[in-house]
Amino acid sequence: MSRGRSRHPTHSTLANAPSGRRHPENRSASPASGVWQPQHRNPVDSPLLLDTHIWVWMLEGDTRRLSPAVIQLLKDGAKEGSLLVSDISFWEVANKSAKGKLSLSIDAVIWLEKAGSAPGVSYVPIERSALIQSTRLRGEAAGDPADRILLATAQLNRASLVTCDAAIVEYARRERGISVCDARH
Repeated sequence: MSRGRSRHPTHSTLANAPSGRRHPENRSASPASGVWQPQHRNPVDSPLLLDTHIWVWMLEGDTRRLSPAVIQLLKDGAKEGSLLVSDISFWEVANKSAKGKLSLSIDAVIWLEKAGSAPGVSYVPIERSALIQSTRLRGEAAGDPADRILLATAQLNRASLVTCDAAIVEYARRERGISVCDARH
């Protein structure tokens, strides 16, 4: 950890952003479907649903995994209050941490408690409609149920899913109706 910078989730690089809150249903803005690069999009165009790894890297301050364009997109999104995180990401972090597949700067329970009030992020509950939609995604969607729920949540909330997951990016290239920000370097 570098000197002078806390790795605690509530001390992320997203300063001056509104505090974490529950996300009211937002179905007014409709993102264009397809894959886009972070430097080619204004985050106020639609909400940005963060894939679990993006959320973790952002709150852990792990900027080496994110390009400068993605970091700026997240900062801008936080300032605008357009960052969303699905409750499935809370489960994914807890599950991966319990299995030893994810190491955080602090205990996972404490991390998740602090993450719930991270500035600039709204939290989306897992709706029954997203659970159903996750089973009805067109084509060959991701096999991971959490990824399918994220794809369905993005569709239902008319949000763009920000991810480095190659399978999700390729799915969005093949199938219409989902907007994905390819956050890979």
